[in-house]
Amino acid sequence: MISHPAIWALRSSVRCWCHRTVFKAALEASDVSAWRWYSTPVRGGVTGMEDILARVIAPLPTYETRDKSPPPPESNSLEFMHFYGNLEKEDKLHMLTKLSQDFGVDHRNVSELAVRLLDTQLRDLSTILQVEDRLRYGLTPRYKQLLNHISRVEGGVKFLVDLRADVLEIISSKASESPHIRDLNGTLKSLLSEWFSVGLLRLERITWQSPCEILQKISQYEAVHPVRNWTDLKRRVGPYRRCYAFTHAAMPGEPLVVLHVALTEDISDNIQSIVREFATLDSEEDVNKINAAIFYSISSTQAGLQGVELGNYLIKRVVRELQSEFPHMAQFSSLSPIPGFSSWLQGLLSQFRKEGRGSDILSEQEWKEVEQATDSAPGTPAIEALRKLITTSEWMRSERLMRILEPVLMRLCAWYLYGEKRRGYALNPVANFHLQNGATMWRVNWHADTSPRGVANSCGIMVNYRYFLNETSKNSALYLQNKAITASEQVLGLVTQFQKNSKL
Repeated sequence: MISHPAIWALRSSVRCWCHRTVFKAALEASDVSAWRWYSTPVRGGVTGMEDILARVIAPLPTYETRDKSPPPPESNSLEFMHFYGNLEKEDKLHMLTKLSQDFGVDHRNVSELAVRLLDTQLRDLSTILQVEDRLRYGLTPRYKQLLNHISRVEGGVKFLVDLRADVLEIISSKASESPHIRDLNGTLKSLLSEWFSVGLLRLERITWQSPCEILQKISQYEAVHPVRNWTDLKRRVGPYRRCYAFTHAAMPGEPLVVLHVALTEDISDNIQSIVREFATLDSEEDVNKINAAIFYSISSTQAGLQGVELGNYLIKRVVRELQSEFPHMAQFSSLSPIPGFSSWLQGLLSQFRKEGRGSDILSEQEWKEVEQATDSAPGTPAIEALRKLITTSEWMRSERLMRILEPVLMRLCAWYLYGEKRRGYALNPVANFHLQNGATMWRVNWHADTSPRGVANSCGIMVNYRYFLNETSKNSALYLQNKAITASEQVLGLVTQFQKNSKL
């Protein structure tokens, strides 16, 4: 229970806030010209926007009738979906702004309920719980009813997933700074998290015998190592390979997140042997040659499900599936790209060039070798020459430069993965994903992705995040709660080398 003086003080402050809110609303309502400017569509194509919103979004039923009100006709949801689907991008922003702002929470009602809750603090527990339940119901946005009803019509869940993708794009592009838009995003994410909980997902193995539509989508959605042709795709779902996807009954034929796995003798240290080798295309699997499962690509296919946990559950389900198929298998590891490393390194070199701090990143001997190999003068010219080499990837064509840069780039990459942080967690998003899952940062691999994309993104370096199944829960807790990264001796050795040679 709250103390008596605290109740009276809080009650008075809430009432004052409530009166100020009502007064402010009255002032805003009196500004007719401003209201008309906001409510009048700016283009003829959105003339019916307000009419449709008013028609399809019913008032929130009273607390007493919340379970007794008949659902609106299905045509309301279909009408909204059809209207929104035909809008241009700017008109969608306008409609989502009106939806979130004009059909959200009744703030005045919530304020009154908050005062009532404070007034009940000295009464019996059942009264307090009932008022709390009323307040909880009062915090429901009006548009949430529409979202729930849309989810029940055919194609409705997919529509809402795409709708949230639009909302996320608005937020990320800063097309709108409205807190109402952010609240709409939170409501959609909460609903989608319930609808796409792991218990409602179906694990499917994709094979060459899967429907052509599914195979085509698997190819289109592959975001890590693009599929080149049908032969390439056949290889990725054939012998010594597995492809799994989560699907949902409300979105038939639509893979939500896709995981590609290579079955190997040892933990792979390069992607070329996985996605470019076709020798085993028609061969039979030899169980004796399968000791490790390498997760070499995981792709979320629906932008609107961002933040809804799917990938980590998929990996755990696939591990159980593979253990059932190969009881002797004990090695589970990713072979992961390192997006952002090259960009981070270029920014670091630019910063040090401006500050004249080249000696803080390479040793004196290493700078001499770079100067000789690039025919550049010491100091700023050498730093700029190295930055241009990284930018253009020209160093990959020179055996001499590759030999010189290998120790430098390996320790810099290890530090980027292990030491560069965002809010205390790994800056690199792929590292953050696997570390949250409880994986160990196990091995940094040189010359692991020689594709133009791999060289441009991470100087051709890749990393293994290894899943020691009896340690993942402990590692995950350490990372999430203490922000501690579990890493192997190889990774920690490279980090130590970086710390000895650099002064960041």
